[in-house]
Amino acid sequence: MRTALILHLLGASIWVGGHLTLLFAVLPGVLRNRDVGMLRSFEQRYERIGLPALLVQLITGLWLAHQHVPGIIQAFSFTGRVHAWVAVKLLLMAATVVTGAHARLFIIPRLSAERLTALAVHIVVINILGLAMLLIGAVIRTGG
Repeated sequence: MRTALILHLLGASIWVGGHLTLLFAVLPGVLRNRDVGMLRSFEQRYERIGLPALLVQLITGLWLAHQHVPGIIQAFSFTGRVHAWVAVKLLLMAATVVTGAHARLFIIPRLSAERLTALAVHIVVINILGLAMLLIGAVIRTGG
C-alpha cells in the first residue's frame, strides 16, 4: 500500500504541479499575446509526463480506493465519511478524464487565437478538479 501511495502522490505532484504552472506561468502570456504556439509548446512537452502521471494516479487511486472501500462501488452508498469522500474523489476523477478528453479531442486539435478562451476555461476547471482531489486525498489519509 505504501508503494501505491508514493506513486499516487508522485503522479498528483506532476499532474497538479504541471497544471498550476500552466495556469499561472504560461496561460497569462498566451492570452495576453494570443500566442497559440507558446501553449502548444508547453502542451507537447508536458503531455509526455502529464498523461502517464494521470494514468498512474488512476490505477493507484482505484487500488487505494479499494483498500478503503472494498469493491469501490460500495463507496457510492455514502454510508460513512470515508465512503462519501472516496465516492466524491472518484466522481472528480471521472470529471477530470472527461474534461481532459474533451480538450484533447475537440479543442486542442483546432486551437486558434479565437478559441483560446475555451481552452483557458478547461485549464481552470482541470486545476479546480486537481486541487479538489488533492485536498480530498489528504482528508481521506488523515481520517478527517
